[in-house]
Amino acid sequence: MSRCINQLVFVSRSLRKWWNALPENRRELMREWVLRRRWPLTGGVAVAVVLVALLLLTHLDETPLTGRVRLPLFSREAYLELAALTAEGYLEEFAEHLLPDSDPLHQMVDQLVQVLAERNKDIPKVSERPWSVHVVKNHQINAFVLPIGKVFVFTGMLDAVADADQLISVLGHEMAHVILDHSAEQASLSHIVDLLSLLLLTAIWAVCPTDTMALLGGWVKDKLAELMFHRPYSRKLEVEADQIGLQLAAKACADVRAGPVFWQQLEITDRLSGEPSLPEWLSTHPSHRNRTAQLDRLIPQALELRESCKCPALPSTDPRVVFEKTVRVMLEKAKVQMGEPGSEHKV
Repeated sequence: MSRCINQLVFVSRSLRKWWNALPENRRELMREWVLRRRWPLTGGVAVAVVLVALLLLTHLDETPLTGRVRLPLFSREAYLELAALTAEGYLEEFAEHLLPDSDPLHQMVDQLVQVLAERNKDIPKVSERPWSVHVVKNHQINAFVLPIGKVFVFTGMLDAVADADQLISVLGHEMAHVILDHSAEQASLSHIVDLLSLLLLTAIWAVCPTDTMALLGGWVKDKLAELMFHRPYSRKLEVEADQIGLQLAAKACADVRAGPVFWQQLEITDRLSGEPSLPEWLSTHPSHRNRTAQLDRLIPQALELRESCKCPALPSTDPRVVFEKTVRVMLEKAKVQMGEPGSEHKV
């Protein structure tokens, strides 16, 4: 891609210099030539646009489970091959930090993944692939699943969740990304945006009067593409994975009410850490607060789905209510301690 960009920049820059070096009478003749043939040229461009549109429309696809229309540019076989190579790279990178299969943490995660897979085997995207677990000794709060079914969970994530219900919600979310082919979809979007960006970049370097302005225009183009396409689309896919992940967890008989609590915990952890957080419009993920609100809206449907799967009845105590009461008590205690005599800082 970088080689192609360099070639386009060179051609566009050369075209701009050639145009600027032309005598004024030659420029005027060329303008008149284009003006005389404006309708055939416009027709040619219109035909090309229609052909491209038809090509794209005939390749449209729908996401499983949600039925959202999208445009995949990769074959499933090609993307699975790429995922296998990616998995090899991760296994080599984490080789010295992987917990053995006999480790209790590994066995716990593997058991939850197999429960999710078994209870959701009616979904072809779940039953058609083997699911294998790799637990990485790393303090980062992270987990991800590759399209070939390899599940990577960091011990930092295991420390962050309060119970198995929260963990199964996180695993369901990550498995949902695979079921919905989100990685391939994001790669397809990147290719489409890159193609449009190349056309825009060519125009920028051909039209801008100086190289400095062209470089500035290219930088602005990259930032706009990131903020207007890549990041909003990533957030959209995260919301969709939250929705389907909650359904997977419900069918696995987890207490889906624990899902929103996990994101509330992360929000409080981030606040206590004092590290500045990006506003949502600059992030690839929804904010913890918005994710909590979105999951709360989906809980009633998830509970109905869970009940229809003949799962054991849940405790009457809602973990969301318990968490809110716990936070409220902690805040009240903190206020009391701050109000005690001698608690003020002396300079």
